[in-house]
Amino acid sequence: MGVPFIDIKRFEPGLLEAWEDKVKTLSKNASFIGGEEVALLEKNLATTAGTKYSIACANGTDALQLALRALGVGKGDKVLVPDSTFWATFESVVNVGADPATVDTNPDDLQMDFEEFKKALEEVKPKAAIIVHLYGWGSAKLEDYRKLCKEKGVFLLEDGAQSFGVLYKGKPIYQDALITTTSFYPAKVLGGAGDGGAVFTNDEELANKVRMLGNHGRTSHYGYGDVGWNSRMDTLQAAFLNLNIPYLDARIASRRKAAEKYYQVLPSLGVNVIHPPKDFQENGYCNVTLFDPAERPKIQEALKAKGIGFAVIYPGAMSDQPGAKPYIVGKFGKEHRTGKICDSILNFPLFPYMTDSELEEVFAAIKEYKSLS
Repeated sequence: MGVPFIDIKRFEPGLLEAWEDKVKTLSKNASFIGGEEVALLEKNLATTAGTKYSIACANGTDALQLALRALGVGKGDKVLVPDSTFWATFESVVNVGADPATVDTNPDDLQMDFEEFKKALEEVKPKAAIIVHLYGWGSAKLEDYRKLCKEKGVFLLEDGAQSFGVLYKGKPIYQDALITTTSFYPAKVLGGAGDGGAVFTNDEELANKVRMLGNHGRTSHYGYGDVGWNSRMDTLQAAFLNLNIPYLDARIASRRKAAEKYYQVLPSLGVNVIHPPKDFQENGYCNVTLFDPAERPKIQEALKAKGIGFAVIYPGAMSDQPGAKPYIVGKFGKEHRTGKICDSILNFPLFPYMTDSELEEVFAAIKEYKSLS
């Protein structure tokens, strides 16, 4: 039958009908910008994230740029970023006028390497750093990152685009961050009907600054306290997310169930599947395995022949991107483990309400490949 890498069309009974009714009502009232739906979404998001404030915005990339600007990061400042991340993390630093330095990856948790990060702090003297919570969990050294940055007076921005619903030591991963962001791109654990993002913080001053910058720097309708830009989330997006939030726990539970099945079965098939570090309860965003670089193309072909979806998240390090080279002011990690991981990583299908038969089809394809290789 085949299994897609991701299926975002498995809506709960009644959700699409509720969405159609909501669109009709909002359209009748010409309620397209701001209003009750956005205010309700921000309240719902803050509750789920365990933070005092959440500010909705147009997309996850804007969320990063708004957070950096709110921290006062700009021209001439240096910012440490992971070498393994999505391009938006890197470009957000460049887009606010700052200079990025990349930090290599730890091979155990596949997050930014803490020892290389410490070296980079001493050498680069950055104003800020971005840690990215990849794959639906985070760094085993998360508390160490937070503590060290606080001691050194370095602002730590946490990119949580893949970590909505993740628990760290029993609490939402965003809860104790100085400032953090997420994305509501449709393929995320909480996905929208288009682009969307949010910034989270417990700091009122930062929250007010983010809100102002995301609405043209306004202090009143025709008063401006700074130069911002238009990053308002539209009302329809907020309404769609509000309708989906009540189903979030069930979706994450189904994702975790599928992820657990991978942990149980893949090792018996000779596949190196990566687990979240201790203290994390993942959101089931992504299955992560590592293959020998020479073997990976072979299993990809075998999966393709069986109609099994897969992905490589991510296929290249930031420091290896042609577009990054003019901007990088430092590269930390002589072994360049990020490049080696990028050559090895492979992601199998994982999405909400994935069936047992779909999982068995994935396992059967892997088993057949292994028996023939």
